[in-house]
Amino acid sequence: MFRSLASKIPQDHDLPERAWNLDVLSRVLNGTLYDVLEYAFGDERTPGGEYVKLAERRPSVRYGLSRVVVEDSISLLFGEGRFPDLTTENKDSAQNLADIVKDARLNQVMAEAALLGSVGSVAVWLRVLKGRLFVKVLPTKFLTPAFDPEAPDVLLSVTERYKVKGRVLRASGYTINDQDMAKDHWFQRIWDQDAETWFLPQSITADDKPMQIDTTRTVKHSFGFVPMVWIRNLPGGDDVDGACTFRPAVETSIEIDYQLSQAGRGLKYSSDPTLLIKEPAAPDMPMLGGAANALVVSEKGDAKLLEIGGTASAAVIEYVRVLREMALESVHGNRSNADKVSAAQSGRALEMLHQPLIWLADNLRISYGEVGLLGLVRMIVAASHIYPLTVAGKTIKDLPDEPIGLRWPQWFSPTNTDLQAQAATLSTLRTAGMISRETAIGTIANDYDIEDPAVEMAQIAKDEADADARELKQAQAQTKITETAPG
Repeated sequence: MFRSLASKIPQDHDLPERAWNLDVLSRVLNGTLYDVLEYAFGDERTPGGEYVKLAERRPSVRYGLSRVVVEDSISLLFGEGRFPDLTTENKDSAQNLADIVKDARLNQVMAEAALLGSVGSVAVWLRVLKGRLFVKVLPTKFLTPAFDPEAPDVLLSVTERYKVKGRVLRASGYTINDQDMAKDHWFQRIWDQDAETWFLPQSITADDKPMQIDTTRTVKHSFGFVPMVWIRNLPGGDDVDGACTFRPAVETSIEIDYQLSQAGRGLKYSSDPTLLIKEPAAPDMPMLGGAANALVVSEKGDAKLLEIGGTASAAVIEYVRVLREMALESVHGNRSNADKVSAAQSGRALEMLHQPLIWLADNLRISYGEVGLLGLVRMIVAASHIYPLTVAGKTIKDLPDEPIGLRWPQWFSPTNTDLQAQAATLSTLRTAGMISRETAIGTIANDYDIEDPAVEMAQIAKDEADADARELKQAQAQTKITETAPG
């Protein structure tokens, strides 16, 4: 069924085949795969009276299982309280990087990247405009990367190329002749290590001519690197695109949509079944519905409702439930049922309950964390050596070029029981001299919203010094009272 639907989606053979593949998968993710079908699910006949097959109708029920799996994995990856901390040996650099994450909204950027990149790949584009950082997520349907043969993880250029109507170009400020308004034109721009080069749109009929550079829109960034991170979604793809997150479940998801639509169709029919009248009927018999109206037939005539049993709907629901389990298992989705959780679960219990989804999110941490987020941050560090950056109202320049790591939080927030057990363990280790106070504070930093363990240690030292001063003052006061007491 998926192949049949995909074959109805037009393919532009002037573009790479991967552009069509990504387009099809993007339609699955966005819920627009069935838009290529002409008839609604309730259309049983064409205007000409021909029967419309079920496979040619748009389902009336759309579960959207693929989107559910992707959004569940993103919630574990970059959801609230799960975004990783950037760690460096330099405390000032760590604070500057934390400010950059907030100012550039990198948590929102990376969540969007993981959503759009679930089809196979995504590009994250960095810009510095008037000293401020701007990061934009680009779908890769019309992007083609070129990597350094001697360093396959380094981009040499990224080319954006697609077709656009002349009227759209004119609305964007380009000069297009009236006779070319309805014609297709090539739009192209190229990012390389020195500039973002725009080209003047060119009619597709002039493919044999080289495109001319648009000097008014071309921007020279002088970074010395392509200001873009190319992220491959999951292992199993090729050098350009990774594996799609939800591809193994697409066929089953389509089957679920059609089965649920058929179940709904059956329920609608049950509420208004077909009336069968056996001839001969009474002459001029009115065809009225409702319990208040009776059908009058002749002695040899008969009338009955063609009703269906209710067992079919129950069978469909059970079948769909099995299909859902199989689909989620194939993509490592969340198969837990909240109705079966009778009490609050510990963090560890929730991890075991969501283990398949955690396996998926763990792989995504490599793609969007170690490759995507760290690659983007390293570009920002390099950009700070070229342009002074304005972040959170302060100017940052020449960030130290030092190793940067990610410290990921726990998958699930611990319960009070978990926190008590953790506190007891850390206290024992600290007393035994097996870990430092800073390590202990860093371990619980995410659970207690501690942004900087070093600042927290300084505050603890100050509180302890204040407490010691109060105790000393009270002891001195007590000694003075004792000395001045009579007798």
